[in-house]
Amino acid sequence: MTHTLSALAKNRPGVLHEMSAEFNRYNINIKSISAGETENPEISRLVICAEGGEDEIKRITRAMEGMEFVIQVDDLARKEFVDRELVLIKVHRTNENMTQLMQIFEVFRADVVGMGQTTITVELSGDQERVEGLIKMLEPFGIKSMCRTGMIALKRGDEQDTP
Repeated sequence: MTHTLSALAKNRPGVLHEMSAEFNRYNINIKSISAGETENPEISRLVICAEGGEDEIKRITRAMEGMEFVIQVDDLARKEFVDRELVLIKVHRTNENMTQLMQIFEVFRADVVGMGQTTITVELSGDQERVEGLIKMLEPFGIKSMCRTGMIALKRGDEQDTP
């Protein structure tokens, strides 16, 4: 099962490395990890999507909470949250399939950001289901390359993090 963990940590060198090394020690696969400054430049938020059972996630969460640079850890699987991911996809295009591709981009509200002689590059920002849906629709046309940011997420509503 995939869990989404959100951690607030001191913004200092080595945090991302130490965090991912901890997941390696517990033999937990990280599906995606994203990190960046919060509204406070001294604090970073790390959003980690990891595969593991309930017990494994509890163990890694406790381990993360014990790290001196970690301020707070939330398992968002237990909370309502909003998530987004950015994807860039370069897909094979021909004169014959261009209309179909444009219809797919319109349905998914994806933006064309580049075009070559035989490819078209599109970007989409959305939840993981939407991103996966676009990828599935474009696979028959021939995806030439793709880059995904990994998920970012925040708790829904007025609940605030307390750094």
